[in-house]
Amino acid sequence: MEQFEVKPIVPLHIGGLDVSFTNASLWMCIVAATAAIFLTMGASSRRLVPTRMQSIAEMSYVFVADMIRSAAGTEGLKFFPFVFTLFMFVLFSNVLGLFPLIHPFTVTSHIIVTFSLAIFVFLMVIVVGLARHGLHFLVIFAPSVPWPMLILLIPIEIVSFLSRPISLSVRLFANMLAGHTMLYVFGTFVIGLAAAGGVLSVVSIAPLLAIVAVTALEVLIAFLQAYVFAILTCIYLNDALNLHDH
Repeated sequence: MEQFEVKPIVPLHIGGLDVSFTNASLWMCIVAATAAIFLTMGASSRRLVPTRMQSIAEMSYVFVADMIRSAAGTEGLKFFPFVFTLFMFVLFSNVLGLFPLIHPFTVTSHIIVTFSLAIFVFLMVIVVGLARHGLHFLVIFAPSVPWPMLILLIPIEIVSFLSRPISLSVRLFANMLAGHTMLYVFGTFVIGLAAAGGVLSVVSIAPLLAIVAVTALEVLIAFLQAYVFAILTCIYLNDALNLHDH
């Protein structure tokens, strides 16, 4: 599965630390540049009747703004640049990884990438919560219930809170990895059966149709996982902004 291998392009070591520029680094730059170019071209048009690119850019903006407003309230809109950037990065990473003709590298299929994004969100929630509420932020671990129940609920809330970066990162990583692995397996079936000749070459049509179906599903999952990552970020920010009040 060479598409998941991280390979150095520009080897670089500082002391005992490997900081080489890899194919993963290259594709993250490609994803960021592609998203920036797409949004710049979409926002540069001022036509009364928008072009397709302008419509998609505007719908993306409105979609993320509505998502933040519904999940974190109007106060959450101050984090719109961060959530919008996160959503577009994950979305373009997922989608670009589905183009076979350019030998793509899906950066979100690597746990280190998704965990880095998740731990950044996790730390930002803690900083925002402490900056807004001080130590009162700790009441997030103590729901408004009769005090005997707190003995059980506080440890559960702490474990649930600390597991957020793990669940957030594994959900995205596992979906991307599983989808691409499935496409590879069906692709291997098609090649093997077609090369066998005879009746087996006719049977190869079945996994070929499966590839088409799985690819369509992967396109849907690419959008869905970007949405899930962004909406959970908004929900976590809502906890930091409003605690148990909203």
